[in-house]
Amino acid sequence: MRWVFCALAVIGLASPAAAADLPDFDVLRGPITVGPATFTRWNGFYAGGQLGYTNGNADFSSSTQSIVAYALRETALEAEFTPSQWPVLGPTNASTASYGGFIGYNTQWQDLVLGVEGNANRAGLTLRGLSTPIGPLTTGADSLGDTHTVTINANGAVQNIDFATLRARAGYVIGSFMPYGFGGVALGLANTAITATIHDTQCTTATPPVCNSYTFTNSYGKNGEVLYGFTVGGGVDVALTPNIFVRAEFEWNQFNPPPGILMTIATGRVGAGFKF
Repeated sequence: MRWVFCALAVIGLASPAAAADLPDFDVLRGPITVGPATFTRWNGFYAGGQLGYTNGNADFSSSTQSIVAYALRETALEAEFTPSQWPVLGPTNASTASYGGFIGYNTQWQDLVLGVEGNANRAGLTLRGLSTPIGPLTTGADSLGDTHTVTINANGAVQNIDFATLRARAGYVIGSFMPYGFGGVALGLANTAITATIHDTQCTTATPPVCNSYTFTNSYGKNGEVLYGFTVGGGVDVALTPNIFVRAEFEWNQFNPPPGILMTIATGRVGAGFKF
């Protein structure tokens, strides 16, 4: 009878319903303890290099406003007809290859990674404003009764643009992959040059009219000008070994270089790095 009861107990413990109520158990080793989940290590310092393709866009429409206004200061032409507001230059874009490096530090809480990264890029990008001469335009009579026939020519360029970013990053670990997003500040270095020439023929309303021609020129230029802006973007890091990883990312930067130019730079790049 005792053997019958033992057999029934073994059968009951082996049934799915009974097994669901019992902890994991190894007959030879005893209870099995399940350890915590493990994640690819991303915390600590890292550094690397990168190659990319950079596209820049710049709107020069407002770039001549300040220099034309200054050239025509204290004139009836500017006071009454404001030719400084005429959009002489237009938008432009250009593309080039780029290269650079990055260095950063990550902190990690299981599958969440937060960090900060510095990223520098050599592009040598040049953007030139498309020149569309304004005029000759004939104004109405000014307060003195004179008319003006005005032509404005201009040239503008932002040259040899290099840029760097300081980003805050947030990533999520999925196996060996870590997709991430970032945002931060951007700094650029470039040579800027804007030139405008205004030709004005002023005629009286007398019969015959008396006309006089004037030329005004002004410019703005600076080598090694620092550009300020912001950056946003995202990408993915892929761990190949515990210390080596590769990445692919997209970065979008906006700058406002003087005088009155709105400039954006978009870069797609690939890179490789080492985790210390």
